[in-house]
Amino acid sequence: MTELRRELTLYGLTMVAVGSSIGSGIFLTPSQIAGHLPSPLMIILVWALGGVIALAGALTFAELGSMFPQAGGVYVYLREAYGDLFGFLYGWAYLLVITSGAMAALAIAFAYYLGFIVPLSDTAIKVIALLVIVVVTMVNVLRVTAGGMLANVFTGLKLLGIAGIVVIGLVWGSSETMSVEPAAREPSSEGFLAAFGLALVGVLWSYGGFQHASYVAGEAVDPRRTVPRAMILGALIVAVVYLLTNLAYMFLLPVSEIAASGSVAADAVQTVIPFGGTLIAVVIAISVFGTAGIFALSTPRIYYAMAEDGVFFRRVAKVHPRSRTPVNAILLQSGWATVLLLFWGTFEDVITYVVFMDWVFFGLAGAAVFVFRRTRRDTERPYRTFGYPVTPAIFVGIAGWFVINTLVERPLHAWVGLIFTLVGVGVYYAFKRQAGRAAG
Repeated sequence: MTELRRELTLYGLTMVAVGSSIGSGIFLTPSQIAGHLPSPLMIILVWALGGVIALAGALTFAELGSMFPQAGGVYVYLREAYGDLFGFLYGWAYLLVITSGAMAALAIAFAYYLGFIVPLSDTAIKVIALLVIVVVTMVNVLRVTAGGMLANVFTGLKLLGIAGIVVIGLVWGSSETMSVEPAAREPSSEGFLAAFGLALVGVLWSYGGFQHASYVAGEAVDPRRTVPRAMILGALIVAVVYLLTNLAYMFLLPVSEIAASGSVAADAVQTVIPFGGTLIAVVIAISVFGTAGIFALSTPRIYYAMAEDGVFFRRVAKVHPRSRTPVNAILLQSGWATVLLLFWGTFEDVITYVVFMDWVFFGLAGAAVFVFRRTRRDTERPYRTFGYPVTPAIFVGIAGWFVINTLVERPLHAWVGLIFTLVGVGVYYAFKRQAGRAAG
């Protein structure tokens, strides 16, 4: 069988980790977060906590990535720690809920922000969103280096754009806007943890992505070393970028105005530059397009790995004979994302159940480090988690608290994700029965 081509370097993998995180979140979630936590200090704290969680996760997953340097990433970790069913459910949830939904949302966001520059009808927005999915799909089908180049170029461009926002905010803004808050108030003591947890939904949506470097380990150069380093570097870069960006926002707008804004970055920059809204719309369009391209590059490798293991449609494991990319896995994900464009809800609704399911599996994957330390003591580990066992315990503990809080505060969103995922249990056993009959 044709094998995947190993061409992704440390720089390319780091750009995948950074680019998968810095997408629409830093532009779309600040108003939602400010609505839950109407205090500059609390906003900085929740974004800082997100950075700590992401770094703890990257440090934890880095050990797993050094142990299993093959395509599939978290899917492989769950499968090896808990069995085929858990690995399958992760891939199933990523296909039907998490990544396809995120791709559809990013495509719509691209078209929406393009509409700030060139007026578009609702039909035109849908058509452009579909075109975004088609373009990023074809780029990643052609060759993995083409997808990696897309990640490098667009991640670099959006980091330059965000750097512009940070410079404008910190140089021309003022810290006085952080204290001029006549309507601001701290959340009540009874509701603080709940409010903090709900604000964390947007934060974790924004930070999620460092693990994408592990999905393409099968196409990385020296994956045992480059994959762990890429995840850790990616988490650190994203944390610094997000903290500086939020400071810039609050140096330009009071928190009450951030909470009321539908386009925080544009409104913030426009206080200094009259045409700032248009410039920021360009930056956001570039950002979400690049992130959609990274999702088309990285997560289809999960479905490819599942098909290779015989727990998914065998055709999904097909590798293009010329470009040597998992062509059917890429087309499957993009096809489902296209379907979701026709049945979409609000941005906040979508990210709530997407992030909820994502962090159910993140918590399980983080706990896998403890499992392997006990069951695979002799397995080679070029990298060992810094601060073990405290670091993975922090990650798993916060992930568990976040999942429980979301289940209590947003039960509809959580149960939709859970039911959607649990349907995969029946699908998994159907594949197992089919495989058993074929073997017999």
